[in-house]
Amino acid sequence: EVQLVESGGGLVQAGGSLRLSCVASRFPFGRYGIGWFRQAPGKEREAVSCMSTRDGWNNYLDSATGRFTISGDSAKNTVYLQMNNLKTEDTAVYYCAARRDFCSAYVSAYDYWGQGTQVTVSS
Repeated sequence: EVQLVESGGGLVQAGGSLRLSCVASRFPFGRYGIGWFRQAPGKEREAVSCMSTRDGWNNYLDSATGRFTISGDSAKNTVYLQMNNLKTEDTAVYYCAARRDFCSAYVSAYDYWGQGTQVTVSS
């Protein structure tokens, strides 16, 4: 069974940084797009960023441009989301998800999800 496990969330002050990790197991890592999503209380889940060997990396969140960077380490089957200059509005549960071949900004396009990691940004 495919597994995705996120880590790296926590409480940080505005302006601070966090690096989230998503470890993927039990599937051919290089054949999947791995996306980061987030969901704030009372809001819909939204796409943040995604990377795949087929179409590179994609940023879906305008507010994260210049602050969030997605990267991967195929040797570790891990995708990272480096988040800098965090803002209170970045507070959410962050999820990683996987789908075959290509990235997508649509939640419904992904087949596998991690359990999520909480990011809380205080003012």
